[in-house]
Amino acid sequence: MSLTLYPAIDLKDGACVRLVQGEMSAATLFNDNPAAQAQSFVDAGCTWLHVVDLNGAFVGRPVNSSAVAAILGVTPVPVQLGGGIRDLSTIEFWLSAGVARVILGTVAVKNPALVRSACKRFPGKIAVGIDARAGKVAVEGWAETSEVSALDLALQFEDVGVAAIIYTDIERDGKLSGVNVEATAQLAAKLSTPVIASGGVGSLDDLSALKTRAADGIEGVICGRALYDGRVALKDALALLAEP
Repeated sequence: MSLTLYPAIDLKDGACVRLVQGEMSAATLFNDNPAAQAQSFVDAGCTWLHVVDLNGAFVGRPVNSSAVAAILGVTPVPVQLGGGIRDLSTIEFWLSAGVARVILGTVAVKNPALVRSACKRFPGKIAVGIDARAGKVAVEGWAETSEVSALDLALQFEDVGVAAIIYTDIERDGKLSGVNVEATAQLAAKLSTPVIASGGVGSLDDLSALKTRAADGIEGVICGRALYDGRVALKDALALLAEP
């Protein structure tokens, strides 16, 4: 089964960066022109983009709006956006601006009713981001860890029309240490909602390992640092994941 590759564009102070385990102080600058970065991914053949407003995730409202708008202005492929989206008006704003899918993270834990309302109002346009540390969901830009398990949270939204669950293992994110394939596959196998893997991709072998578990319900994979530093060649990754 083929998987969709979602190249990550993480925005901090208007630039494209990568973090290690969500630590803002450990940001590495990769490109000060996010729109150009987006264009390069599209030119290489990517069919989706994964964009996160890191500042927004911490403060609870959009911060890097101009950078997101610039990305939307140059890319013909769908964009999924997360970070600081906590109410229906912000969801509506971004969808009307051209975002294809909005990712709800913190609010999914703190206000699950909003997720249900958003799915009803914008069918097929809402994804839930579940970021886990030792199996427990982290919120507020990963600054807080809740007592809710990743599976319990995902199961809450099985029947409301969520387009995808984006599952991130925080302890591996940005460290290139390998995806937590087993945890991701176990989660996906218990859900009818498609799961997108995130966190820790460091080689083509990681992508191959995810592909072997695609039948469990893994729809795609987000890749960031490994693409930026050349550990994974984008052309090779796309070719591998496109194989049936």
